[in-house]
Amino acid sequence: MTEETFTAFQGTKRLASGTRGSLETDLAPLGPHPEGLLVFSDLTGRETDLNLSGTPAPAPRGRPKMGVKAREITLLPRHWDWLAGQRGGASAALRRIVDDAMNAAPSDDPRAPDRAYRFLSAIAGNLPRFEEAIRALYAGDMRGFADAMDGWPDDLRDHALTLAGAGPQNA
Repeated sequence: MTEETFTAFQGTKRLASGTRGSLETDLAPLGPHPEGLLVFSDLTGRETDLNLSGTPAPAPRGRPKMGVKAREITLLPRHWDWLAGQRGGASAALRRIVDDAMNAAPSDDPRAPDRAYRFLSAIAGNLPRFEEAIRALYAGDMRGFADAMDGWPDDLRDHALTLAGAGPQNA
C-alpha cells in the first residue's frame, strides 16, 4: 500500500510534495507557522496541517509501524458473509478492493473533480475565470478547464490539472 502524499504551496508557488513525514522534515526549517503555507492532500484535495514544531506528534492508535488505523464500517450481513469467505479474511479483502480502486487510472476516479475543486477553492478562488474553470471541470471538459486557467501561476495550474486527472501534459 502506498502512503498518502501531500503537496505544499507558499502562496501560489509549489514548494514540495511527499509523504507527511518527508514534508514535515523538509519544511521544518521554515519554522512552526510559515506565512502563506498551505498543504493539500493529493488524495482528497483537502487542506491539512503539518507539525513543523520539531517535536514529535502523539503516537496514533492502531499498529503505527504498519500504518494500520482501526475504524468501524457498517455492512449488510450478506457483505460480511462474502468477505468472510475471501482469501485472507474481511480486512485483507477490503484492502485489496480499496487498493484496486486507488490504482485505477486517474481519469476513472470519480473523486477527481471534487479533489481539484477543493484545492482550487482554497488557493485560487479569487483568480480570473475561476467559476468558468470549475464549470468546465465538472462538465468533464479538461481542455476548457485548462483554458480557463490560462494565465494562472504554472505551479497552481499544473497541480489542479493533476488532481483533476488530466495532468498538465494532457491538457
